[in-house]
Parts: sequence; C-alpha cells; structure tokens
Amino acid sequence: MSDAATPYEPPKVWSWKQGGGGQFASINRPTAGATAERELPVGRHPLQLYSLATPNGVKVAVMLEELLALGHSGAEYDAWPIRIGEGDQFGSGFVAVNPNSKIPALVDRSGPEPVRVFESGSILVYLAEKFGVLLPSGGAARAEVLSWLFWQMGSAPFLGGGFGHFFSYAPVKLEYAIDRYALESKRQLDVLNQRLAESRFLGGEDYSIADIASWPWYGQLVQDRSYPGAAEFLAVHEYPHVRRWADEIGDRPAVKRGRMVNRLSGDPAEQLHERHDAADFETRTQDKLSA
Repeated sequence: MSDAATPYEPPKVWSWKQGGGGQFASINRPTAGATAERELPVGRHPLQLYSLATPNGVKVAVMLEELLALGHSGAEYDAWPIRIGEGDQFGSGFVAVNPNSKIPALVDRSGPEPVRVFESGSILVYLAEKFGVLLPSGGAARAEVLSWLFWQMGSAPFLGGGFGHFFSYAPVKLEYAIDRYALESKRQLDVLNQRLAESRFLGGEDYSIADIASWPWYGQLVQDRSYPGAAEFLAVHEYPHVRRWADEIGDRPAVKRGRMVNRLSGDPAEQLHERHDAADFETRTQDKLSA
C-alpha cells in the first residue's frame, strides 16, 4: 500500500496513541525512565555486558572477543541478555546503567568503583583506550578511525530505524518511506564502497573499532543477514569492495563468536543466550542445551 492512498494531515499538537506502531507498540513510549524495579545480574568477570545481538549489541561482543583473542585477559566478561521485546530495558537496574534504555550497556568493575558506559560507540572507544588496541594513539590515523566510527554512528539510524523499519517491520508498506530510506542506504553503501576501493579497512590498512562498529550494520546487510530480502532489494552486488570487506571481517573467529553472544533467535547453533566463559561457545549454545 502506498502512503499516497491514505494521506495524513498532522494535528497541531501530536499525541501518543498507545497500542499503535506495529511490532514494537508494546514497548515504545514517549517518556524515559524505569517502569519496574528489576536489578541486573552480576557475574564474576571484570566486565559486565547487558545486551542483545542486534547490530549495536554485536559491536561490543565482537570487540570483547577481539580483545580476548589479542591476549587481554582483563577483557573477560559476562554477557547478559536484555530482552527488549519484553521491556527489560526499562528495568530500574538497566536504566541506572543506561538512562536512554537502549542496548548495549557495559559496567566495568575492574577498579575501586564501577564505571558505567553506554552507547555502542562510546563503549568501543572506552575499551580501545583501556587496552590500548584497535584505535591509533594519535595523529591522522586516529582521526581517520574516529571519523569513520562517528560516520557509522550518525548514518546507521537511517539504515536501521529508517530503511529496516519501513522495509521489514512497519505494519503498512509505505512506498515513499521505503524509497526515501532505500535511496539513503544505497548512498551510504556507495560511500563505503568508494572508501574500501582505496583501503583494506575503513581506517586504513589496519583493522580497527571503525570496522567493528560498521560491520554488524553494513557487513551483515550485504551478506543478507539483516532484513529478509534487503540484499536483493538494494542490489548489494553493486558494491564489490563492501562485499570483500564484509566477507573478510565475517571470517574472523572473534566476529563469529561475537555474533552469537546474546542471540535469542535464528539458528540454535548460533545462539548463546548468556556468555560467562570462552568454553560456552562449545558447550552452551541452544542446540546443545536443547539436545
């Protein structure tokens, strides 16, 4: 159905129609803050991740797995699922960690006082600086990585909340909205394709937090892991350098592990609802727990 068939005249003052909004109507609301008293679990490791395997959540799980792969034992972590479809993000414990009620959120308990970190880009920078890797220490190289990191943070809402929502989740297919965000999504893919035609990774020749931030959104999109039918609809074959980059990063063992953390749907062999130990990837995926 095209939105041209059902024209909408905005009122002078908008009001919330509770129950409207399609798939996420039960959890969306125009106010912030906790709606229930609910403490967060705490495991035994220095870092506590509260997340879900959406693209933003995958970023941080991949980062932690990359740090562990590099030998940083201080990056050991417990990962707890935040079931956003059930409103876990509005529990008092989670809101205390992230007042914005969005995943992911991290608590670093390695020091004398816990440190909360929210927003996925902020978490990536915090961890990169804490462990001294995956982000150049200064100069043009650091500026380039941070530029691409913040490019992703500013651009992905058009891909996810824009294209992804109207293409996959909106209760009515609106031609104008889908066309608007498809155009922007393809423009972004072209930005990436042109950059990756001249550089192995986004920040240059070295893998960095810019790639870790962007791959769950754009890499998974061109690998047809995001919105069913979107890769064909957006003709991702037109972006060969993005596809090369997506495949190279997707083959990294830490990325394969990170994709599984707090994943609650899809292939049971790729679902690790909670992560508390490296061995969990071999022993506690849903296919093994259900066997």
